[in-house]
Amino acid sequence: MSAVRLFACPSCGLVVFFGNVRCERCETILGYDPERNRMIALAPDGDERRYCANHEHGVCNWILPAGAPPGLCRACRHNVTIPDLSLPENLALWSKMEEAKHRLLYTILRLRLPLFDRTEQPDGLGFEFLRSDDPRTQIMTGHADGLITIALAEADDAEREKRRTALGEPYRTLLGHFRHEVGHWYWDRLVRDTPSVAAFTELFGDASRDYGEALEAHYAAGPRAEWQTELISAYAAAHPWEDFAETWAHYFHMIDTLETGGSFGIVLHPRLDRDDILSTSLDFNVYDAALPMETLTSAWVALSSALNSFNRSMGLPDAYPFVLSERVNQKLAFVHTLVRQARNGSARNLQALTGGGATC
Repeated sequence: MSAVRLFACPSCGLVVFFGNVRCERCETILGYDPERNRMIALAPDGDERRYCANHEHGVCNWILPAGAPPGLCRACRHNVTIPDLSLPENLALWSKMEEAKHRLLYTILRLRLPLFDRTEQPDGLGFEFLRSDDPRTQIMTGHADGLITIALAEADDAEREKRRTALGEPYRTLLGHFRHEVGHWYWDRLVRDTPSVAAFTELFGDASRDYGEALEAHYAAGPRAEWQTELISAYAAAHPWEDFAETWAHYFHMIDTLETGGSFGIVLHPRLDRDDILSTSLDFNVYDAALPMETLTSAWVALSSALNSFNRSMGLPDAYPFVLSERVNQKLAFVHTLVRQARNGSARNLQALTGGGATC
């Protein structure tokens, strides 16, 4: 797994990454402790701390709480259906799924958002990773009452690029799928049936619009003209739920990447940037509940511009092929406020609610 932020080996201090299970210098056995957000050392001859049961498949390095019996970790207990591991090719695809899912849950836990699985609440957050044995049948990625389904084929880079091209999308990743779909779940938790509905409707539109009809119309006619002035992506035009989920995903993109940049000590100060539009220092805590959205936005504009420029120098597409309009910034600020309210425990409805419906 790649970095969310940099960690240190507890034995020798060498820089290690989020998915490491062994220090390359001192060979200490490592595991990620989500309770303390740090890498810990595991004794090779047994320890009160133990790996998640999915470690045996090479897809998880998270540690169970001290004294906990063998079982699944804070991230893997949200799995409802995993691929058939009797098929060797499924393990490699599932590994990619778990890398994206663990990264998603890392951010959720660091933001201190409400989180519960389907053993705790009937519509708790759950994941199904499905594969169709019939080439004529395509598994649809989507969300229904807390259950997020992601087609295993999306973990195949070639297949995912084929779908991205067919749909005319500038960006399509596994992590993007996870962040988008969990946005639907948090809409049910933090917006629906709460006082936030009024502000949501003003920014995103009326969520009571028939979802199926709206989606059918979107695929038939495409987004409305000049959608870039109000929406982060063309797909956000399909329905207010999709607009929110896309905005939620982009908020997570920003938080995660800015934390990574801060961990690397990135400071940007282009010589020609006299207006300081592309200048930033990422020496702030992105999880600080008091951090203004303007700080995140200005830092993101600078960092994403640099990332895009680096990619172009390598002959690659832009890392972040999107434009943040004034209206989109207002929507991001709405998400930022929801997250801070949930963290402070002031959101009205933080426990499971029924009847969320199905969304893609």
